[in-house]
Order: sequence, then structure tokens, then C-alpha cells
Amino acid sequence: MSVLNFGIKPGSRSGLRPVWEEPPTRAGLATKGVTLTLVCLAVLFPVWVVVVTSLSSVRTITQTGGLVVIPRGVTFVHYQELLGGGQVSRAALVSVGVTVFGTLFSMVVSVLCAYGLSRPGSVLHRPILLVIVATMFFGAGLIPTYLVVQGLGLTDTYLSLILPSALNVFNILVLRAFFMGTAQELIESARIDGAGDLRILWRIVMPLSRAVIAVITLFYAVGYWSAWFNASIYLSDPDMMPLQNVMQQLVIKQQRPTGLSQAINTGHLSPLAIQMAVMVLALLPVAVLSPFVQRHFKQGMLTGAVKG
Repeated sequence: MSVLNFGIKPGSRSGLRPVWEEPPTRAGLATKGVTLTLVCLAVLFPVWVVVVTSLSSVRTITQTGGLVVIPRGVTFVHYQELLGGGQVSRAALVSVGVTVFGTLFSMVVSVLCAYGLSRPGSVLHRPILLVIVATMFFGAGLIPTYLVVQGLGLTDTYLSLILPSALNVFNILVLRAFFMGTAQELIESARIDGAGDLRILWRIVMPLSRAVIAVITLFYAVGYWSAWFNASIYLSDPDMMPLQNVMQQLVIKQQRPTGLSQAINTGHLSPLAIQMAVMVLALLPVAVLSPFVQRHFKQGMLTGAVKG
């Protein structure tokens, strides 16, 4: 391989570097390292404080006068009380159920919609695509949306937490762009063998699109898990509230969860540690799932955004 012909030279991580790119200096590398370290510390420090405070005893929190930075013993009493039954544990189950069923429903509809729009010969392909894209720029507003949900009889039901936000146009467009990059030879070969559209989608397109499907699934799951607005306007029963709304009541409105008021009044539990523990419970699923999908982000998002 000629370095001159391909415009590359040794020196980069892969052993090749463009001729116009100067090799990094020691000062530049040190500056990058320090900057990245400071950014990571700025992101991780608040998380560390929240986790340590949630695992601290009432005595430790009282001695420090609030948030705990340096751990002085670990106790899981606040998590045991929260997950032992009551408002928080019920809200966590609601959030899990809404996230699982909502993500499944959204992915099924989004994949079917994106695949149909990715086929140039589909019926009313262009008009439907234009209508869907138009919804990204023009919305009906809160009051008409609420009237529709109320007219369908979905208020005070868990469907009101799923259906109004079931589809995301951006996610559909990313899936469509990725599906359009599937080799037409494979699809035509499958059609010659007698495969229909659903079988082609299930056996050919989706296995080749695992990266983008994993990313979009994470997007929907995080959206459902973090959603609180729909519950605040469509639900009136406190027992139906998801975890995010309970966390809002604890952290912002300073309300105490039902069943724990006596333990807090007697000094057995710390209200601050209770708040931090609820925040950790709300953050934990996203923090656990993200690393498993992280490797798909570059391939799924960049490829899906460039194609088509």
C-alpha cells in the first residue's frame, strides 16, 4: 500500500494517519486527558453523592448536616423499607409494566410503519410519509390531545401512559433509513422463493438491522421509564402513579411516602436518604441497560441517519 497514493501515513492508533493531520503533542494529549477527566468527574460526582447518601445511616446524615460525600458505613435499610411494600414499590411495578408493554407496542408499530415506508412501491408511500413528517413540526397541542384521550375513555387507565406517546417520528425515520439500506438482491431472492413482506421483514430485514433496533428500543424504553407528564394529567388515582411521579412528590413537593411517615418521625429513617434512594431506583434500570446497547449506538444511529 502506498502512503503517498492513499494520503495516509503511520502514526495513528490504527497505524495510519492522514497526511494533513499532525501527530498529537504531549501537551495536547495531556490537555485532552485532563479535560476528559474533569468532565467525567463533573458527571459522576453528583451520582456518587446521591448513591452514598442513600446508603448512609440517619446518624451519618445528621453528623454531616445533609448530603454525604465520604461513606461512613453502608446500610440498606432505606431500600428495604421502600421495596418492602407501599407507594414506592407499587409505583416501581407500574413503571416496569408500562415500560415493558409500551416499548413492545411502540417497537412493533414503528418497525411495521418504517418497513412499509421503506418500500418504494407501497401504496400511498409519499403522502403518508409527508403526513408523518409534518407531525414533527405541527402539533395539536395539549388541550386537543387531552380531549381525544378523554373522549376515548382512556383517562385513569394505564393505556393513557402508552398510546399518546406510542410513536416517535424521528425513530420511525431512522428505522426507515436503515431498512432502505438492506440489499435489494436479498429481498428479491426471498420474493422469488415465495416469501411475503412479513416473512422478509422477520427473517431478513430485522436480523440485518439489530443495531438500529437495539438503539431505538432503548430510546423508547428510556422515554417510557422517565415519563411523568402523561401520568400527571391523565391519572387522578395516586395508587396508579409511576415511579417518576412519586419521585417528583418526594423530591420537589417534599411529601413523605405512605407507610414510612412513622419511621421517619421516630428517626428510624432519614427523609433525605429516602429521596436519594428513590432517585437511585429511578436511575438504576437506565444505567444497567445502557452499557449493553452502547456498542450499537455508532452503527445504529450513524448508519441509519446517513442512508436513504
